[in-house]
Amino acid sequence: RLGLERADTAEKALTVIVDLLEKYGQGGNCMESNMAFTYHNSFLIADRKEAWVLETSGKYWAAEKVEGGVRNISNQLSITTKIDREHPELKEYAKSNGWWDGEKEFDFAATYSYVNTARMTTSGGRYCEGYKLLNKHKGSITSEIMMEILRDKESGINMEGGFMTTGSMVSVLPQQPNLPCIHFFTGTPDPAR
Repeated sequence: RLGLERADTAEKALTVIVDLLEKYGQGGNCMESNMAFTYHNSFLIADRKEAWVLETSGKYWAAEKVEGGVRNISNQLSITTKIDREHPELKEYAKSNGWWDGEKEFDFAATYSYVNTARMTTSGGRYCEGYKLLNKHKGSITSEIMMEILRDKESGINMEGGFMTTGSMVSVLPQQPNLPCIHFFTGTPDPAR
């Protein structure tokens, strides 16, 4: 929200977020219940001209500029070796902790998480299922198709049970500045409603 408030481009919003992350860190409970549940955050940041994926681990972060095709995030790190911006100490911190030897190609998701990056798009998790659904419609995604994808319960994208999807947003961002941007938000926690 602060990125939207303080920036007029996707890359400037990215800068706002990482500056706040480096100054204040992240954390806090992700649920209103007494159960302590925290996690690090990922963001899709887009404007009319460009889009970025920002993923975080504590105060450390990596960002990937989306150059085309489709891109998704979902409860795991997904930026691998294509890193366009990064925390200035990202690699040194990984090296000092023995997570990366400094020799092989740096893979953010593999280094900062337990994810097997070779299997991310082939295993049955939410990230994989979202990736499949987006690629199924690649080149012809409309706001209606995006809403269908976000409503999909079988894939786990629309979660129910102990953890529920709390809301969804679909935006249409025409590249022509004379056309308005349109934003759709869910009014209930379940995007299928």
